[in-house]
Amino acid sequence: MKMINKILIFLLGAVVLISCEDILETAPEGGTLTQEQKKDAFEANPALLASDVAAMYANMIAFGAILGEDYHNDFGYAAACLMMESNGADMTCANVGYNWFAPNASYADRVYTNTRTLFMWNLFYKQIASANLVISSVDSATTDPTLKAFRGQALAVRAFDYLNLAQTHQFTFIGHEEKLCVPIVTEKTTAEQLVNNPRASVKAVYQLIKDDLDEAITLLEGYKRPDKGYIDQAVAYGLRARANLIMGEYSKAADDAEMALNLSGAGPYSRDEVSVPAFWNANDNTVIWANIITENNDIVTSGIINMPSHLCSFYTDGYVGVGAWKKINKPLYDLISKTDVRKGWWLNENLESPLVADASYDKWFGIASSDGDFGPYTNVKFGADNNDLNTLIPAQDWFLMRAEEMLFIKAEGLAMSGRVGDAKNLLENFVKTNRDSNYKCNASTLETLRDEIWFQRRIELWGEGFYYFDIMRLKKPVTRVENGVTSFPDAWQFNIPSEDPILLWLVPKSEIEANEGISEEDNNRKVDPPVAQ
Repeated sequence: MKMINKILIFLLGAVVLISCEDILETAPEGGTLTQEQKKDAFEANPALLASDVAAMYANMIAFGAILGEDYHNDFGYAAACLMMESNGADMTCANVGYNWFAPNASYADRVYTNTRTLFMWNLFYKQIASANLVISSVDSATTDPTLKAFRGQALAVRAFDYLNLAQTHQFTFIGHEEKLCVPIVTEKTTAEQLVNNPRASVKAVYQLIKDDLDEAITLLEGYKRPDKGYIDQAVAYGLRARANLIMGEYSKAADDAEMALNLSGAGPYSRDEVSVPAFWNANDNTVIWANIITENNDIVTSGIINMPSHLCSFYTDGYVGVGAWKKINKPLYDLISKTDVRKGWWLNENLESPLVADASYDKWFGIASSDGDFGPYTNVKFGADNNDLNTLIPAQDWFLMRAEEMLFIKAEGLAMSGRVGDAKNLLENFVKTNRDSNYKCNASTLETLRDEIWFQRRIELWGEGFYYFDIMRLKKPVTRVENGVTSFPDAWQFNIPSEDPILLWLVPKSEIEANEGISEEDNNRKVDPPVAQ
């Protein structure tokens, strides 16, 4: 019999999480309150559950919560996004010790004892545990508006986590419906089931995702969230749009994306708004959902264990300032039209960009250019907090969903459901109005139109955590070297065929040791990292 990993059970088993429920654990007479009695207490005073709801979102911006404070790539969901971006072909960085995402770029992360493997598993299951706690605390038949909103948010959070786990640990839904995905842990999973819980099929996991989002959308009707850090009905529609797109429910994906846009009131950044470094303020109209970061968050007070330290070129007190600049790969950069405002999101061969032409950037440029690894194609997309280049406070918000993504989902959904003309017009109007006044969509077939939508996604969503999900969904190769051209360091100059086994993340060794339902043979294939060409 395998040894039970008590730490993992803590992460997965919502029943053992410490929360505000603990104040209800013991009855005045000295007995123990039942789950039904707790539900009654929350029904009488919904505010008692508010801290558990907040805890779900806190998991996404936690400092050292999965691997520990010594790991400077452990700062929540944004770190997971950078790991996946580093797996790709469009974002690169120097192969230096200060690049904490170097093992992701080399695919050395595909080892089941690797800390990154554990991070990509426990990050999401920990949040699932928090969501399960809230779900189990609210009667599904409640009529209380606050409790309905709490349950709805928790269901949507759980769906978000399973969307991430499903896409990283198995190939995309279409064509792989019966393949092994990840174990399902819900509020109904018992401690006994937890330690003998096989990998469910892709189909089963996506069914849970859809069921959760269907209920969440109903429960969140009329809910007014305190800020964009919380999930409301628009976000739930957006998450279901993502799921429907992956599952090939293209017309439904388009409809859900439109609902997300309409309910949120969000619209794309204007050309002027992205003619300066941006993408740091969740109050921007484009943002539908975000991780709200404040000066008091641990990942901010840490100084360097946060997203800006690794991705924002203007936070030179972080890892970018000691050589770990994030850059665009030259083949993609070369494809961007010179009249597209987004071309300026990266420095050109002469270290120039219209975004940083103002004299106020002179001091920053002097600091940045003094580093040996600073150079062409360095990103200036992600702006400094409060637009203050002298700031020592890396408190930029991290965008989880914005209007542009929903427009792309709508366009792809329309195209794939037979409305090619409508899709083409939508894409062309967005780009021409907001990014490149000279743009014309020349796609003449469904295949070329879908590729053009993906191309626009690659530019627009660069660095935001979507590249890996897109190549998995579209069954695309990871092409870092095109016709001998690349910006990747020598050791990482390789291409990976579509649906190659190396693209899948592994089930961690600790999970296999803890879970009798998963054997070594049940894991994804263990393969060697690619070799440079």
